[in-house]
Amino acid sequence: MCFSATASFSAGALLLGIGALTLRSALATRQRRALPFAAIPTLFAMQQLIEGVIWLTFPQEATRLNAVLTHVYSFFSHVLWPVYVPVAVVLMEPEGWRRRALAALVAAGAALGAYLLYVLVALPVVSKPTGQHIEYVSPHFFAAATMTLYLLSTTASPLFSSHRWVKAFGALAMLAFGAAYYFYAQWFISVWCLFAALLSTVIYLHFSLRRSHAFGSPRVASRPSTRISN
Repeated sequence: MCFSATASFSAGALLLGIGALTLRSALATRQRRALPFAAIPTLFAMQQLIEGVIWLTFPQEATRLNAVLTHVYSFFSHVLWPVYVPVAVVLMEPEGWRRRALAALVAAGAALGAYLLYVLVALPVVSKPTGQHIEYVSPHFFAAATMTLYLLSTTASPLFSSHRWVKAFGALAMLAFGAAYYFYAQWFISVWCLFAALLSTVIYLHFSLRRSHAFGSPRVASRPSTRISN
C-alpha cells in the first residue's frame, strides 16, 4: 500500500483472507476455467505484502533487498496484470463475439507485457519514499501508447465479460485508474495498484453469488388448486 508498511501488511492480510474465500467459492462451483480470475485477490495480496517489505528496506538501507523486491513488485504491476487479467476474463467466456474481442485484448496485453518486461531488464526500476508514498521510477518509451494498452488490457477487458460483477470490477478499476492518475500521477503505480487491490473484493461477490445460486435451496413448487365443481 502507498502509505506505510503497516498499511501495506494490513491490506495484504485482508486480501489474503478475501482471496481464500474467493478461491473456496470458485472451487465450490466446479468451474476450473474461472480459477485464474478467482486468484486475482490473492495475487494482489502478495503484491501488497511485497510493498510492505519494500517500505521496511528504506530505513534499514537494505539496498540489495530493495532492488530485488522493487523489481518483483514491478513485475506484478507492469508485466503480470496486463497479461493476466484479459486471459483470466476470456477463460470464463463461451464462444461468441465477446470471446473474439477479448482474444484481441489478450494479444495486446501479451505484447505490452513483453515490452515492459524488456524495459524492466534494460532500464531497472528504482523505488523511493516521497511524501508518504512510494515512487517507482520506471523510464520507458512510447508512454502514451503504453498507458493506452495498459488501460485496455487491465480495465477494459472485464467490460467485455458477460458476467455482471466482472463488468463491475472493470468499471470500478477504470474509474480508479483515472482517479489515481489525476490525483497521484507521481505515485500512480503504487496508488492504482492499491485501489485495484481493494476493488478485487468485487470478485469475491461474483463467486459468492454464483455459489449461492448453484447450491441454493430449490423453489418449492406450488400445489395446483383443487377446484370443486357442483
